[in-house]
Amino acid sequence: MRILITAGPTREPIDAVRYLSNRSSGRMGVALAGAAAEAGHEVTLLLGAGASVEAEGGAARCRVIRFESTADLESLLAEHFPGHDVLIMAAAVADYRPRPTTGKIERSRGEPLDLRLEPTPDLVAAVAAEKRSDQRVIAFALEEPERLETRAAEKLRKKKVDAIVANPLRTMDAGTVEAVLLTTDGRRLAPGPLAKDDFARWLIAWLCR
Repeated sequence: MRILITAGPTREPIDAVRYLSNRSSGRMGVALAGAAAEAGHEVTLLLGAGASVEAEGGAARCRVIRFESTADLESLLAEHFPGHDVLIMAAAVADYRPRPTTGKIERSRGEPLDLRLEPTPDLVAAVAAEKRSDQRVIAFALEEPERLETRAAEKLRKKKVDAIVANPLRTMDAGTVEAVLLTTDGRRLAPGPLAKDDFARWLIAWLCR
């Protein structure tokens, strides 16, 4: 299979030198890329700024393309998804971004600075809406534990993806993950607490069944 994977954070420019971002390390997406490559698949990894790929292992055999902003990632998805069978959307894409400005914002003495944010496009929903019948899209949802599966199930229906991986918020800072996979045909799969590399191998194995 030809698998397209997104990983890491977006950086949304505030001005010529500053940006808004998030704490995503990209480790889960990089682990998925490595597991897919080790399983013999052709993998393209779209990787956010600041996220790193190990110099050895499966991920080192992937084609890696860097992105910065949500707009960058949107363009890369439009360019590369048509040539792939599966998209695994593990990147932490910003929900909002500052309105465009030019130059550098100057600091005012003691004065607050108000930033106006606008919503970003829903990239995974847009890709899922345009996918061919022979393509699949797997999304990720990061939520508070008490509403994890409810919100993930809502996103599964709303975004019209084929499956969604529901992660509790603590996943972002941990080396392990306790995720639940929900599918459009009503299945709920929970492999239990796993190291991220092991979860990546589990998810790729499920994808290939």
